[in-house]
Amino acid sequence: MSTAAVTIYTTNWCPYCTRAKALLNSKNVAYTEIDVEATPGARDEMMTRSGRRSVPQIFIGDQHVGGCDDLHDAERSGNLDKLLHNSP
Repeated sequence: MSTAAVTIYTTNWCPYCTRAKALLNSKNVAYTEIDVEATPGARDEMMTRSGRRSVPQIFIGDQHVGGCDDLHDAERSGNLDKLLHNSP
């Protein structure tokens, strides 16, 4: 079973970004982190993909999961594992 690619747009000072990454780390999920302050054009890219300005913004594959609270809600409901493992 393959694991979907995870991308998380962050800043280095955001406590919600830290919480979201901690959840992913606790599940041993590899992710690509894009710092929207350090990477030119990253905030615009994030806003185009998500329609939101705030960080974190999390994508599993091409699906926008949302922010930190959305990620934790997906974990509580059992949907996070389904998204990560490409299950319907």
